[in-house]
Amino acid sequence: MPRVLVVEDDPRIRTFLIEILTEQGFTVHNSGDGFGALREITRMSFDAVVLDLGLPDLDGADALRMIRGLSPVPVVVATARDDEAEIIRLLNAGADDYLVKPFSGGQLVARLSAVLRRTAGAHTPDPGGGSRTAAAPADLMRPVSVGQLTLDPVARTAVLAGQELRFTRREFDLLAFLAHHAGQVVSKRRLLSEVWREPYVDDQTVDVHLSALRRKLGESAAAPRYLRTVRGVGIKLVEPR
Repeated sequence: MPRVLVVEDDPRIRTFLIEILTEQGFTVHNSGDGFGALREITRMSFDAVVLDLGLPDLDGADALRMIRGLSPVPVVVATARDDEAEIIRLLNAGADDYLVKPFSGGQLVARLSAVLRRTAGAHTPDPGGGSRTAAAPADLMRPVSVGQLTLDPVARTAVLAGQELRFTRREFDLLAFLAHHAGQVVSKRRLLSEVWREPYVDDQTVDVHLSALRRKLGESAAAPRYLRTVRGVGIKLVEPR
């Protein structure tokens, strides 16, 4: 079932959207603010996001830009603004579609279904949930081991010292890329180009994901084991000493 994140600050509207989408077979997660939505997106993969623009903590356009920095997930914007210039700006900023409030549950389901059909060819199922980019060089799909860390990009599994780890889709892609270039210092710009492949991303996005990887690998920036920062140059994954 498609996994959808509903980002809406009005509890009544949020409940309505959750009920409609659940009835139509979607698996629904929700957040009442922008930063909560960003945390959800770093924690797991989604097939689509329904994003309200009137959020209490972030301007909707800023939230859209930050989501785009974290994930290529399709975003349907729900807005009370029907100004053509504003809608064009949102579409150019990375929105995949939009709905002007008020809208019916049927309209929402139809728009989401259309977006999912359009993006289905660009992604393939991820056993860990959500989707992943289908195209990848063959050498980046082979299993790789560094120290006690083993990753299988095809099975989407990561094992550290005999214990399976759980990563979001983007965290896994980032770790796998670094593992396949173990010992090499990789710049943030290269990671943004080859892992994210998105135009609306900044360096801080890499830092957020590296911090999450360190936490799950049982290390920190102050006490690194696998992930070592070369200041002013980039990051490298190494076998712990």
